[in-house]
Amino acid sequence: MNKKTPSSNASLAHPRYWGSWLLVALIWLVGQLPWNMLLALGRGVGALVWRVGGTRRDIAVTNIRLCFPSLTEAEQLALARQTIISTGEAMLEIAGAYANRRVDLHARLEFEGLEHLRAVQQEGKGVLLVGMHLNSIDVGSRLIPAYTEFCSVYRPNNNPVLEYMISRGRGGQGADATVKAYIDRKDVRSMIRALKRGDTVWYAPDQDYGLRNAVFAPFFGVPAATITATSRLAKMTGARVLTISHFRLPGGRYRITVGEPLTDFPSGDEVADTARINALIEAEVRKAPEQYLWVHRRFKHQPDGSNPYKKKAD
Repeated sequence: MNKKTPSSNASLAHPRYWGSWLLVALIWLVGQLPWNMLLALGRGVGALVWRVGGTRRDIAVTNIRLCFPSLTEAEQLALARQTIISTGEAMLEIAGAYANRRVDLHARLEFEGLEHLRAVQQEGKGVLLVGMHLNSIDVGSRLIPAYTEFCSVYRPNNNPVLEYMISRGRGGQGADATVKAYIDRKDVRSMIRALKRGDTVWYAPDQDYGLRNAVFAPFFGVPAATITATSRLAKMTGARVLTISHFRLPGGRYRITVGEPLTDFPSGDEVADTARINALIEAEVRKAPEQYLWVHRRFKHQPDGSNPYKKKAD
């Protein structure tokens, strides 16, 4: 478990990182825009990306087609377009979330279900907060620490300058409390230690991390390779499991919702437990499907070895 950032690493001043620092400076400058203007600019960026096309647009279209088969082709394309526009909002939102501490995001926040988290924490048990890749994740990461101390499980960025920016931006500063620790998603031992000592640990199991320690469980009716870590961590540590979601509302407002602690979990059946977690995440995503990370290849591994993202030869 590690709360350190590369801030004291002199190597970050090396000329090979100057380009990265220019990018950080640009992100900081953009982040100073008024919040609603920032989101409007993001929608414009998203609309442009949709028109230009590209791999991520194609992935989003494929995911929407797979997960919403009852929609007409025109409706599927409309939802995919909304997804890319929402992703554009998220791209600009990140700049504000990381760099603009003048805006009071807490004044824009509705927090539901915090009492569920408080009650479990008072029991003295570890809490496994099951998150999901909704595209307001960076705003959520800035806001949540002010309400509860927690450890964040994440994938470190390969670029140390960007890793420095992300860890500081997500951790919060000033009026925003800091994340207690960052845990590499591969560092299962640190997750176990944190949960056993009663910490709250946030992690998101809703991406395709490969077939190791994973089972196929339905997600929007599509087989999805999903890690079984949720039930295994709960079994090994006695931690309580709760879901947490975060949505962008009209007018640049936000809502964070914590669900009630799961009962009869783990059940002893990893496949059933994993399917249950996927169903809970799906239920949240359906509240605002355009805000989900559909640009991720969620179904790249399939039981029959196929890959829906590979273009078929003519």
